[in-house]
Amino acid sequence: MTLRSLAAAILLSISPAILAQQFSSVPGQGRSMVVTKFGVVAAPQFLASQAGAHILEEGGNAVDAAIAANAVMGVVQPYVNGMGGDLFAIYYEARTGKLYGLNASGWTPKGLTIDYLKAHNVDKINPISVETINIPGAVAGWDAMRIRFGTLPFSKTLAPAIYYAENGFPLAERNARYWVAKGLLNQPGYRETYLPNGVAPKVGDEFKNPALAHSLREVAEHGRDAFYNGPLTETMVKFLDAQGGTHTLEDFRDFQPEWVEPVSTTYRGWTIYELPPNGQGVAALSMLNIMEQFPMGQYGHNSADALHVMIEAKKLAYADMHKYVGDPRFTPIPVKELISKDLAAQRAKLIRMDTAACQVVPSDIEKMLDAHGNSTIYLSTIDKDGNIVSLIQSNFAGYGTGMVAPGLGFSFHNRGAGFVLTPGLPNSLAGHKRPLHTIIPAFMEKGDIHIGFGIMGGWNQAQAHAQFVANVVDYGMNVQAALEQARFTKATFQGCDVQMEETVPEKVRAELTKRGHQIELLEPFSFTVGQGEAVERDSGRNVNFAGADPRSDGEAIPQGPDVK
Repeated sequence: MTLRSLAAAILLSISPAILAQQFSSVPGQGRSMVVTKFGVVAAPQFLASQAGAHILEEGGNAVDAAIAANAVMGVVQPYVNGMGGDLFAIYYEARTGKLYGLNASGWTPKGLTIDYLKAHNVDKINPISVETINIPGAVAGWDAMRIRFGTLPFSKTLAPAIYYAENGFPLAERNARYWVAKGLLNQPGYRETYLPNGVAPKVGDEFKNPALAHSLREVAEHGRDAFYNGPLTETMVKFLDAQGGTHTLEDFRDFQPEWVEPVSTTYRGWTIYELPPNGQGVAALSMLNIMEQFPMGQYGHNSADALHVMIEAKKLAYADMHKYVGDPRFTPIPVKELISKDLAAQRAKLIRMDTAACQVVPSDIEKMLDAHGNSTIYLSTIDKDGNIVSLIQSNFAGYGTGMVAPGLGFSFHNRGAGFVLTPGLPNSLAGHKRPLHTIIPAFMEKGDIHIGFGIMGGWNQAQAHAQFVANVVDYGMNVQAALEQARFTKATFQGCDVQMEETVPEKVRAELTKRGHQIELLEPFSFTVGQGEAVERDSGRNVNFAGADPRSDGEAIPQGPDVK
């Protein structure tokens, strides 16, 4: 037997579980993964991660920890998420191996239609106007998760967020960098809520939000009804009416989140899951299907060939997503066709390895791109039993509209800016309709390895998901290394423009430029390419792993043992 055949025989004798865990760090990896037998919470702000880990130590599970961490995120990073936004989640139940999807994205007021806006001389949606405020779904999402899979009451899981809102916290570095949204300074309630004494807080300055503490306390004491059918509702409707909104008490009272079946594709032996429309998750799966037609591993990580294929695949996948995706309650969405291998094979043939395609979508698609947000948070949690929550929550753009109702302490999102006012399209505005959403949680698995992951950032997300998956599957990276790698992003839907972190080698960038890509350089670890987290379960060894993106103030923080 030759040395090579002996090595092959040994390799074949190793269990798939051990093989699957041969992910590696890479040169220059900034930090190690968290590795533990207990639970872990990975959020983009360390106070949120710590709050989730504390809930695990108090006997909560991954769902309880996710609610706690998300609520704290709304306190410490209000410029990206909060009670006034929407939420999506994937829950992996370790005992059964089943996945559950939650769509807690809000609908428009019933009275808000294209005809209504035209009657009021509105032919273009102002991205910070009251008509962009859908019914916020986040609190309903927390409640749905808690009722179905949680173990602790809101009085426990919201306690850390209430504490920080009431007693304050010192701003971390990226907190301070993104705190002020200059374009929102004149929005009702913005200055009073986020600029105490009219001054923007700096790194280390303490910030308190007692009004938000009150709103959270109301939910802790009275559940979802406090937000959708109670005094908070009355305050919100009265405020929105004063801004010219069409919102009614019934719009809030009747809203319910929706449990959905995740959709999936395979990628070189792994199964990748996203949520179905009205989100953009199908674009990530379509992009991976197209990438699978090319030998990505042979090209080398972040080589010119690998990046060229991914950028071109992004254009093709997003063109299809934008043409067909909307709220499936209003328009049939051809999900099966969009994520089919046959379609991917056809689309892959359009990619020329020597030339970037600058026109892959109809020009009228540009009408759908007037507003896009990249202000979102993603977090993932895993408990000692291996249950995983992959959760994403958002205001859409910055503080959303920046509007804050008196005494409530949170800004309303502007997700409705994603609608189009052309009738008859999948994403056309209508009453009680959800817009095409950018925020998407994700999950992937193979054998004993299960990974909950996500990367925020508006239209960046599906393409960032595909890059993360390639880092793990094609290049064998562990979850921390996969998050740290330089990324590209393309926020537009036609043209050859692409943004790229300058840590992509200059030689590679020069070759991409030669092929026609118009590169805008970004600083290393740029906020523009999103911030992500990931948790991983090796069920063969009952070990948990986690990583956190250095592009945020976040950490992956493990649960401590009970040593009482």
